Amino acid sequence: MSAEGKKGTFDWYFKSNLLIRILIGLILGAIVGLIAGESIMWVAPFGDIFVRLLKMIVMPVIFTTLVVGAASISPAELGKVGIKIVLFYLLTSALAIAVGLIMANIFKPGMGLELTGASGAAGKSVEAPALKDTLTNIIPKNPFQAIVSGDVLPTIFFAIVFGISLSYLKISGDERIKAAGDVLYKIFDGAAEVMFIVVRGVLQYAPIGVFALLAIVFAQQGAAAAGPLGIVTLGVYLGLVVHILLVYGGLLALNKLSIWKFLSKGKEAIVTAFVTRSSSGTLPVTMRCARENLGVSKNVYSFTLPLGATINMDGTAIYQAVCAMFIGFAIGLPLDFAQQITIVITAVLASIGTAGVPGAGAIMLMMVLQSIGLPVEEGSAVAAAYAMILGIDAILDMGRTAINVTGDMTGTTLVAKSENELDMTKWD
Repeated sequence: MSAEGKKGTFDWYFKSNLLIRILIGLILGAIVGLIAGESIMWVAPFGDIFVRLLKMIVMPVIFTTLVVGAASISPAELGKVGIKIVLFYLLTSALAIAVGLIMANIFKPGMGLELTGASGAAGKSVEAPALKDTLTNIIPKNPFQAIVSGDVLPTIFFAIVFGISLSYLKISGDERIKAAGDVLYKIFDGAAEVMFIVVRGVLQYAPIGVFALLAIVFAQQGAAAAGPLGIVTLGVYLGLVVHILLVYGGLLALNKLSIWKFLSKGKEAIVTAFVTRSSSGTLPVTMRCARENLGVSKNVYSFTLPLGATINMDGTAIYQAVCAMFIGFAIGLPLDFAQQITIVITAVLASIGTAGVPGAGAIMLMMVLQSIGLPVEEGSAVAAAYAMILGIDAILDMGRTAINVTGDMTGTTLVAKSENELDMTKWD
C-alpha cells in the first residue's frame, strides 16, 4: 500500500466531522453523568485541560486577528461606501446584542440551575465595576500588562489602535515606511494564521473536554440540566427572527424596500449559510444573489460583502448575549446593567477581527465572559456552564451564520441604494 493510501490509527477520529464529535461528546457526557453519578468525578482533569487550552489561545487570537482586521480596513482607503457599510455593521451588531439581552432577560435561561464546579463550589461572587470605570478602563495604562493579565477590553482597544496605525504605514508615500508597514502586517498576518492552526488543534480535543465537563454537570444536576439548553436555543432563534423583522425589516422599510422581497431574493444565500455554517464559504452565492436578484452594482458588493464576511456578526452577537446571560443565571449570578453594557462594548469591538477565526463563537464568548468578570477557570461553575453551551454550539451556529449573511446583504443593499447603485427594476 502506498504512503498516501495508509490510514492513521486515529483517522476515524480526526477525519470525522468535528461538530458531530462535539455533539456526541455532549450526549455521552450527559448519559454517563446521569448513570454514573458522583463516581464520574475522576474525569474532571480532562475538562480542566480543555479549559486551560482555551484560555491559552484567547489573548493571542484577540491581538493578532484584531491588528490584522483593523489594518485591513484603513479609514484612509474606505471612501463613502466603506464608511457607510462599516457604520451599518457596527450599528446593527450593537442592536443585535441588545435584542439578545432582551431575549435573555425575558426567558432567563439557566435560572434556578445553580451549577457548581467540579469541586462542588458554587460560582464566586463578582464585584462588577461601575459603568464609568468600565468605559475608562477600556484605555490601557500599559497595553502589555493588559495582554499578560488577560484584560480583554483594553487589549481590544490597543489592538485596534495599533492596527489602524499600521494601515497608515502601508499606504505611506515614503517607501521605507511603506516597506516596514508591509513587513509588519505580514508578520501579524502570519501570526494570526499560526493561531488559526493552534485553534483548530485545540478544538480537536473539544469532544473529550466537553464529555468530561458535561459528565460532571449531569452527575451533579441530573436531567434538570437539559431544559435550560432548550431555553437557550429558543431564546437565540427567537432573537434572530426578531432581529430580521424589526432591525433589517425596519431599515429596509425606511428606504422603501420590502423585507419579504428581500428575503425571497436572498434566500439561496441564507439557506446556504445555514447549512454550511460559513459566511466566507457562502460568499460566492451571496455575491450572485446581490448581483442577479437584488440588483446591486459590483462597485458596491465587491467591497461590502467580503468585508461583511470578516467583521459583520449580528447573529453571533445575539448568541453572545443570550449565552453570557445563561451562564450568569446558571451559576446564580445574574448580570447587572453595567455587565450587560460591557457585553455590548466587548462584542462590537471584537467583531472587527474575530469573525474569520475557526470556532469564533466559542472564543468570543470567552472574551465576553472575561470582560464581565466571569472568567472560564478550570473546575469552576462558569466552565461547567460554558461546556453546556459548547455542546449545542453547532445547532446555534447554523442560525447565527444565516443571520450574519442576511445582515451582509441588507447593508449592501441599503448602501447601494444610497449611492444610486441599486437596479430598482429588480424590485418591481
